[in-house]
Amino acid sequence: MGIRIQQAEQRDRELVVAVMEEAFHHDPVSGWVFPDEAHRRAVHGRFLGVFVDVALAEGRIDIAEDGAAVALWLPVPAGAPEEEDPTPALMRRTADPDNERCELVGRLTGAVHPHDRAHAYLLMIGVSPDRQGEGIGAELIGAELERCDREGLPAYLEASSARSRVLYERLGFRFLGRAVELPDGPPMYPMWREPQAG
Repeated sequence: MGIRIQQAEQRDRELVVAVMEEAFHHDPVSGWVFPDEAHRRAVHGRFLGVFVDVALAEGRIDIAEDGAAVALWLPVPAGAPEEEDPTPALMRRTADPDNERCELVGRLTGAVHPHDRAHAYLLMIGVSPDRQGEGIGAELIGAELERCDREGLPAYLEASSARSRVLYERLGFRFLGRAVELPDGPPMYPMWREPQAG
């Protein structure tokens, strides 16, 4: 297929948020965080914007040239963090202060995130619904995984559905064996990928 990939800059923020909002509007985890669809439509972009801002500041965002897909990556060093991650509380404060699920999802995924080895963290990937199933997401991720393989770097993510878990397994990720259980919600699947020799 051979999509062209560019790196997002601050001026691309709203485009990235829009693609993410559209891609995740019907995601099981987003539906759990914001059960009321009209309310989700109102606050979801603010919620996802926190992830976008973190990736712009601390990592990078890859955009398919036609704007149909975006991938948010963070470099994670080896060793447990010295201080508590402020992002979950910021997600709640920014998007929906009365909704504890905004914060809980970040705390629960953070609690299982491995820190024994440095790795690339695929924070989120979103593909516009009208372009899903074309392989764009796999290509977008694949470009970073090739770099990981060259540099001997593992990669990590949390799959938000059984369907996405299968897609990530095709790219070499393996389920770590214990799902993140959201209270009365869908499971999330922590997945790890060892670098692969050419």
